[in-house]
Amino acid sequence: MRVAIQNFTGGEISPILSARYDLARYRNSVACMENMLPGLHGDVRRRPGMRFVAALDGDSVLLPFSFSAEAGQNFVLVFGNGTLRVAGSNGFDASAGDAVLSTPYTGGELLHLSSAQVGDTVYLAHNAHPLHKLIRRDSLPAGMSGIRCHGYVWTLEKVALNTSLAAPARPSVTFSGEGGSYTLRYRVAAVDSSGNISLASATGECANARHPSDWVQGNCATLSWQAVSGAVEYNVYREEAGYYGFIGIARGTSFIDNNYQADTSDTPREDWDPFAGNNHPGVVAFHQQRMVLAGTRKQPQAFYLSRSGDFENFRKSRPLQDDDPLEYLIASGSIDAIAWAASFGDLLIGTSGSEYKAASGDGGPLTPSSIGITVQSSWGSAGLAPIIIGNSILHVQRHGAHVRDLFYSLEKDGYAGNDLSILAPHLFEGHTLRQWAYQQTPGSVVWIVRDDGLLLGFTYMKEHDIWGWSRHPTAGAVRSVCSLSGENGDDLWLVTRRNVNGKQRYFLEVLARQWGDNDAIQQAFFVDCGKTLSLSAPARQLSGLGHLEGCTVSVLADGSPVEGCVVKNGGIELPYAARTVQVGLPCASVLGLLPLESDGQYGSTLGKRRSYGRCTLRMHRSVGGKYGPHREELYDLPVLPEVWGKACEPYTGDVDCLPGGTQEARASLWLVQDRPLPFHLAAVVLDVDFGEV
Repeated sequence: MRVAIQNFTGGEISPILSARYDLARYRNSVACMENMLPGLHGDVRRRPGMRFVAALDGDSVLLPFSFSAEAGQNFVLVFGNGTLRVAGSNGFDASAGDAVLSTPYTGGELLHLSSAQVGDTVYLAHNAHPLHKLIRRDSLPAGMSGIRCHGYVWTLEKVALNTSLAAPARPSVTFSGEGGSYTLRYRVAAVDSSGNISLASATGECANARHPSDWVQGNCATLSWQAVSGAVEYNVYREEAGYYGFIGIARGTSFIDNNYQADTSDTPREDWDPFAGNNHPGVVAFHQQRMVLAGTRKQPQAFYLSRSGDFENFRKSRPLQDDDPLEYLIASGSIDAIAWAASFGDLLIGTSGSEYKAASGDGGPLTPSSIGITVQSSWGSAGLAPIIIGNSILHVQRHGAHVRDLFYSLEKDGYAGNDLSILAPHLFEGHTLRQWAYQQTPGSVVWIVRDDGLLLGFTYMKEHDIWGWSRHPTAGAVRSVCSLSGENGDDLWLVTRRNVNGKQRYFLEVLARQWGDNDAIQQAFFVDCGKTLSLSAPARQLSGLGHLEGCTVSVLADGSPVEGCVVKNGGIELPYAARTVQVGLPCASVLGLLPLESDGQYGSTLGKRRSYGRCTLRMHRSVGGKYGPHREELYDLPVLPEVWGKACEPYTGDVDCLPGGTQEARASLWLVQDRPLPFHLAAVVLDVDFGEV
């Protein structure tokens, strides 16, 4: 048989599926994909290396500060045990010195932080602490503490809900004209330039008056009050049938009531704080111009929406208005704590038992009088914030294992979804997922940190039915990831833990950009925790590698690989002088094909012995690599540099190889690149010789 494999988008699948060649995705999948990523066109290439950015004092968790698509407006929030530092595209601000904010969050609480950003403000929720917000400003307000770095001032503040202008003092009321025995009652509220309304004043009364329905010509009521600092106008309310209804607006500090009709559908607001008494929320999100807070300590299955357009305001009117805050308690039989909330057209809510959709009955915005909850699935959710990709939303199933998606289904008239890890259970069983991040470009990849520090890659593009898993081991463990918009796509930031010179150390690193078709081989970066050393003149003695003291490193010097270098006294010595040097920890990329199986004229090939004859690899801008019938039995591909010490020439075209080996029932082809060089595979053509048994 001569078989072509030109699609690797299925990624790595479980060994227990090695006999399921009847599956449609079998032909697109592989037995092993380490430090390689399936491309959106069926190809597979090495993942880029990880660039060293800075050493960290200890274990840390990353959260993004994403202001816009402009790279200079986005930052990495590095949370440590009670600390917060801000990193930009070039790392920490050296001119800011030790710019560290104190936080209330311990190291064990960081992975459970829920965050949501609006403009320059990131809200942080954890049900062991009050709601906080991180604000980026141009200058530091008086009386506040913060840090200055990257050209901005950063402050971390406890959110004080329902704060606004002070309420006006009790107004004085006088009645003009012939009076009576009715008591007129008025309240006044201050309004600032943003339209935020204060609480109402105490009631001002006039006892010797007449009911407005009995007023005659010459009757009126005059109100006056003291000015409120920051107020631009005042709302005036008059009692009617037990309510205080709106009657008008005053620009100054007085108002004449000429028997205006009181609108009792518009009443003064009353304080309401569902989070008082340490009932802190554990989930924060935004939906339809409202802040969503959920998963409180005392009501874990309840969620709350702020006033429309006023995120920190939970004051209510009486009777309720459409822009008033909402409260909803999900009654599901058991106490299913809310794990996440996401705005996805509708408000989607994940609990430990089910996934829900919150929507109004008429298809409009959510209001206190128009909200309904319907179950969309009953898989249950873990606490990781969901990721929205195109028309789908990804979430982690209860117990922190499998990954599922949710998308609108016309047939169901609701949300449906699939288990996206069903073909690769070996990557999840016995593990939980710590954190994840979505890198839209290049490649549409979700990066996931497993509890043991293994980094998983998930290439996902639903509209083209592309989804496949890959593993990305590194020398050490990955502890945290986040993604930010950069100059040439999305940048993936990582916290790693590595053993350096016998000591456990933590580093901030960023995934290098993908090596492009127009890049010189000298710029290829396929090392981890590495650096690019660009020198003004060629040199053999290189410094600046103190973070890798005592480590054996992989080196690409002026486009040619160098082996056997060990970092001593913060540097290495090259066997020849070079100008552009990539140095870091070695990283091996491995691709292991599944056994070829089919149903032929004489039945299934399952269990038959087979061996490989001539195999052809269609490469794209690749240099070197190894091949063999087993991972432990490898031979060099015949595309090595012709002259040692000279720049390698990337090769595009077909490369023939002979895997050899004896006939085996599960013979396969393994491809490995363990040098700091590119490897990009478009297709494999295999000659397979099947034996009689």
